[in-house]
Amino acid sequence: MTTKEIAKKLAGYCAKGQWEHAQKELYAEHATSTEQHASPDFEKETKGLKAIIEKGHKFNKMVEEMHSVAVSEPVVADNSFAIVMTMDSTMKGRGRMKMSELCVYQVKDGKVVAEQFFM
Repeated sequence: MTTKEIAKKLAGYCAKGQWEHAQKELYAEHATSTEQHASPDFEKETKGLKAIIEKGHKFNKMVEEMHSVAVSEPVVADNSFAIVMTMDSTMKGRGRMKMSELCVYQVKDGKVVAEQFFM
């Protein structure tokens, strides 16, 4: 699969909130996920597909209600792409918030090998 094909599929899955499906289909087993900074809820870096999926489960357990998810069209280079994802959600114990982040992905051998998030 080309970087452009992966970008289009990933953006489509994210727009539907199907993060785990996207990860299982499109990510390499050794992929990494990097947050802008460590927080009480998440480490700065997560290594391996299994750990990335668990990170997603943890995030989902923190969400009381997901009101909407919007995803931009991907901007694609040879082996990387970026999307802007905006989520309007009510987080347990934190209330409703709108989060927008730049999501940057690296692709190698037809799989996502790294993702990094900037708020």
